[in-house]
Amino acid sequence: MALRACHTSAYFMASPSPAFWGARTRTAVSTCRRRARPETLPLPRLLSQSASASGLRHRDRYIYLPTAAPPPSPVPSRGRCLSRSTHSLSSPSLAMSPARSLPECWGHRGASAAFPENTLASFEKAIRDGAEGIESDVHVSLDDVVVMFHDPSLNRTTNGAGLIREQNWYGAEGMEHLRTLKEPKQSIPTFAETVELLMRPENRHVKFNVDVKVQNNPARLFDLMHKVISAQPDWETDLAPRILVGLWHTTFIPHAKAHLPYCRRSYIGQSIEIAREYFWDSVDVFSVKFTVLATAEGEKFRKACKASGKKIMVWTVNEPVEMVEAVRWGVDVILTDVTKVWLDLRNALHVDYDKIAAQYGRTFLWTSWKFYTPATRLGARSSRAYIESLVGPFEHVQDIPAPSAPRVSASA
Repeated sequence: MALRACHTSAYFMASPSPAFWGARTRTAVSTCRRRARPETLPLPRLLSQSASASGLRHRDRYIYLPTAAPPPSPVPSRGRCLSRSTHSLSSPSLAMSPARSLPECWGHRGASAAFPENTLASFEKAIRDGAEGIESDVHVSLDDVVVMFHDPSLNRTTNGAGLIREQNWYGAEGMEHLRTLKEPKQSIPTFAETVELLMRPENRHVKFNVDVKVQNNPARLFDLMHKVISAQPDWETDLAPRILVGLWHTTFIPHAKAHLPYCRRSYIGQSIEIAREYFWDSVDVFSVKFTVLATAEGEKFRKACKASGKKIMVWTVNEPVEMVEAVRWGVDVILTDVTKVWLDLRNALHVDYDKIAAQYGRTFLWTSWKFYTPATRLGARSSRAYIESLVGPFEHVQDIPAPSAPRVSASA
């Protein structure tokens, strides 16, 4: 019986003969490696130009296609080795209806491949590219200024040093004077400046995903955010509906409900177990790492979200082959550093979905260890341990009373 290439694990688990392991293993693995070896082909001119414009390395302007025709549908696994969906790699059953919408494009820290991450220049570049949303992170300075920054410390991306929470924003030594290390050098934006950007007439369609880092004090952060949001004219209708508050830990849920009841909430993370157990009833959106959604467990979670009307965002997707795979999954938003690449690819898919999608196979899901369940579960456990070391264990939380100042509910 011929072994179907690239599905060795599934066949091994199904084979009842121990002799199979000794007699066929070397031949099967050799066949799988030969057929999985990619051939480098130039991207279509449109995507090549967009990749160059977005600051991708030269090798990223190529798509990798198998030299052989896509293999047939894999043998259903009787064990646990095959950890992702068992759809055919050629994916004829996944062909998308022309009427179906494609995922939105949200700039991960802006168009961060082209400009320094989490800067106004990066945000504006994503918006000018045509992104429907931007994503950024927040921390609070010693003098109560909410700043757009990913790390808790300044060292990695700026000419400053030290923790943000221990430094003032204003003053001669304030963080307002710092600049990014990456060219073109930019200042660190505040939450207020970012909101002002979004309130410009030409940007009032752009959505804003605020990634709330766990180093923050939730009550303090959300109260400061509310003051900035509510200071804008017509904020209840023109701004609040566009803000999505992303939460990593359950501690932040009751405070988000109390201080920012008008904002939608999302879970951000790498653990489907945490998403189901602690966030399912408190958020409408799940923002999950791409590798996690690629597993069999991820497929079940995607189906559960669709059945319950939950939205799915996937991060951080920079390779065209992964972008097309996310389209096949039917996610709602792709978070990417290379907004121009995804937008150009999306336009091409709108014109001829079958032709463009056929250029991007699914063999990559089987040829990298990072897409297998043991790797994703290890990543989830590591992430959970880190978060709990900062905030404490995940637990079911009770709502807290709203602040005395009036708040406007999202349902009002």
